Amino acid sequence: MLTLCAAGDSGLPDARAAYREACNAPSPKSNFHWSHPAVYHAGRESNWFFLANNSEAVAYPVFAEHYRKVCARVLEGEKLPAPEQLKLEDNPGQPLSKEENAQKLAALRADLEI
Repeated sequence: MLTLCAAGDSGLPDARAAYREACNAPSPKSNFHWSHPAVYHAGRESNWFFLANNSEAVAYPVFAEHYRKVCARVLEGEKLPAPEQLKLEDNPGQPLSKEENAQKLAALRADLEI
């Protein structure tokens, strides 16, 4: 009971809500606005692919255990880093000309012997 009260004070959602949030978050996961960084870290430790490709009966217990461990760390005072946001590069460069593309394609064909 004390753990649940402390979790509520720190802004941590309950395990079932955190699981739903982790499963419904779009990719890239790091760019999603998480209710708490603990949800992201528990999802990452549970493996996003595993969560997406297994039934709730299989995936939820795994997520809940990771989430419990992450929440315990948070309640002990650990500050979890927010996920690093993925960004597009500022200067993607210039597209190649048709001649440059043809040269690169010829080099690739020669390397692959086709």
